[in-house]
Formats: sequence, C-alpha cells, structure tokens
Amino acid sequence: MAVTIQWFPGHMAKAIRQFEENIGLVDIVFEIIDARIPYASQNPEVARITGEKPHLFILTKKDLADPRLTQRWLDSFKSKGQPAIAVDAKTKFNIGNVLSVISPLLSEKLAREEQKGMKKRPIRAISVGVPNVGKSTVLNRLVNRRAAQVGNRPGVTKGQQWLKAGKELELLDTPGILWPKFESQEIANKLALTGAIKDSVFASDDIALFGLNHFRETNPGQLKERYRLSDSDFDLSDVDLLLAITEKIGMRDDYERASNRIIQDIRGNKLGRFTLDNPEEVNQNDETNH
Repeated sequence: MAVTIQWFPGHMAKAIRQFEENIGLVDIVFEIIDARIPYASQNPEVARITGEKPHLFILTKKDLADPRLTQRWLDSFKSKGQPAIAVDAKTKFNIGNVLSVISPLLSEKLAREEQKGMKKRPIRAISVGVPNVGKSTVLNRLVNRRAAQVGNRPGVTKGQQWLKAGKELELLDTPGILWPKFESQEIANKLALTGAIKDSVFASDDIALFGLNHFRETNPGQLKERYRLSDSDFDLSDVDLLLAITEKIGMRDDYERASNRIIQDIRGNKLGRFTLDNPEEVNQNDETNH
C-alpha cells in the first residue's frame, strides 16, 4: 500500500536543524515516546543526530497503554542496553525518577570533569519527541512548574527554551518533530490514530478503519459494548462495520463524522487501554529504521 500520509511543516525542518546545532551542548538526549506506540513514535532523525551520546527513552501516557505490553517494551529496551522508563506524567512522576536512571550513565563523565578542576555543574539534557506525545507535560513535572506550554494538539511548542529542574538538571526543550518521510503506511496510521499528526492531514475514515481493525482483533468486547454491536456485526468487513456503527450511534450515513467519533473514542480510552506496537514483532522483523 502506498504511503499517503505525510506531514513535515517548515518549523519541523527548522527544529531538526536546531537539534543538530544544540546536540553538542548536552550530556544526554531525552526522547519522549508514546507508550501506546513505543516503536512508531521513535524518530529516526533523533537516533541519527544523537549518535553515541547517552539516550533515555521516556514512555509517556502509560496510563493509556496496555500495562503488560508496556512492561514487555521496558524489558526489550533493557535487553538491548537502552535506558528507558515509563511514566504517567500527570501523577506519579518527578525528577528523582529520571536522575536515578541517568546519573549512573553520566557519572564517569562528570567525575572526569571534576578531576580536571572543572566546577561541579548540573546535567544538561535536550528533550525531543513527536508532536502531542506529552513532552511538555513531562517537562513541567520535572521542573515542578508550568514552564512549557501544554496542549492536546500537535504543534503547540514552536520555540526552544532552557528549563531548570532543581540544581541537578537543566533541560533544553524543543518543538515536536516528525521526520520527512514515513517508511510505511502502518507507522503513519499509528501516529495519526494517537494524535501525533494533524487531523486535517489524513482521511478520518482510513484511520478509523485502522483503529477498528486493531480493536476487533485485540478487544472486541469493548467495541461491542461501546457501540452496541451484535455478534453477527463482527462477521462484517471493516468498512461495513464502520457503516453499522455509524447507524447505531445515530449518524445515519455520515460515516466521516462517525469516523471522527471513533478516533476520539480511541484516543480518550473509551475502548480501553491499548498498545499498537508489539516488541516481539518489531524485533522479529529486525526493522532498524522507519
């Protein structure tokens, strides 16, 4: 299937350039990824620019993701020597969680600086992630104040700013960035369904069908309950199931409006917690970039 979704506005190209310019200023990269799509929300541009520099994955929205799959992702990252933590940025999360993971990674570098007579300084990190991944919320928790603008739509953070997180950490915030070309339609669909791509860029019925297909395979009970479906409805094709749901929720034949409702229901966890990426499948396919 041809890739049809692309969204790479000019400010993202600029943000990637700024990331390249600033990478030399920091000790570590915080890549914020969505716990519902821990593979699809990894930006290959970040890996390219980061190179050998320490790199921490912070999986956000763990309260929206399937907890078993989140743990399997953390285990998978650990087995590859990739530091990662999963957080629910709105509640149980603070700077101590991050420092406990990154301090051992940087202890040798900071010790060498002290031996050279350099003044003790905070760890410097740069924060990157796809749009609408919860990056600003994470930063606000770390700095313990509303420093970064928070929004539930892609493209809210447009500039870059340094933030102080206590005495031990300084953070450079960046706007949400995607990459110029998605390698597969599936990755584009996952980014669209979870809200990383501007809604006006994709066809809502395509993304609703993608979501319906996932839930009829993984959680048909929730689908059945939410839209008052019968067992026989599940014999229908995805397209006919979408039309049946459109009628059942009182939208007659306005399947586009129904598609938007389904997408919002999925994002709002009205169909339950979900994770679209499976670590075993990703490892099995040995996909090194996307």
